[in-house]
Amino acid sequence: QVQLVESGGGLVQAGGSLRLSCIASGITFRWYAIGWYRQAPGKQRDLVATITAGGTTNYADSVKGRFTISRDNAKNTMYLQLDSLEPEDTAVYYCNINRNLTGVSFWGQGTQVTVSS
Repeated sequence: QVQLVESGGGLVQAGGSLRLSCIASGITFRWYAIGWYRQAPGKQRDLVATITAGGTTNYADSVKGRFTISRDNAKNTMYLQLDSLEPEDTAVYYCNINRNLTGVSFWGQGTQVTVSS
């Protein structure tokens, strides 16, 4: 079975940092593009950052310069480094893997990030 397990969320003060991890199993990880999304209560799930199978990255304007997406194919793991956190970053963060060739997509269970003032 395909499984994505997230960790690293927590409570942090404004200006602090967190590192989110997502470990994938049951797939050939290196074939997939990776994305991190977030969803605050009552709001839509928004794309935060992506990294392709070839290593090309892209970021939402709201996090550019503060967040960094990366992947370690040898460990089947994706990361999101969150620096200079703001209260507006408070949300449940979800990892996603997808392969455009087949249209297959999988989601992690989510991890809560709470940033206090």
